[in-house]
Amino acid sequence: MKELLHRFEEEKRRLHELARQSLEQGIPLGRNEAVQAQSRKVDEWILRLYEIKGRRGHKSR
Repeated sequence: MKELLHRFEEEKRRLHELARQSLEQGIPLGRNEAVQAQSRKVDEWILRLYEIKGRRGHKSR
């Protein structure tokens, strides 16, 4: 689980960096495809982590 959280944090940092660069260049985040693609990756990671957490919580009940 620690490895998955580490990878999630890396993807989140990447998103923040892309967003920062986009804003510095005056490009709206909604129009920057790289930011949008990375945002979708982060969303997928969030879902994956919640699914894993849900499965672990379900097993312990």
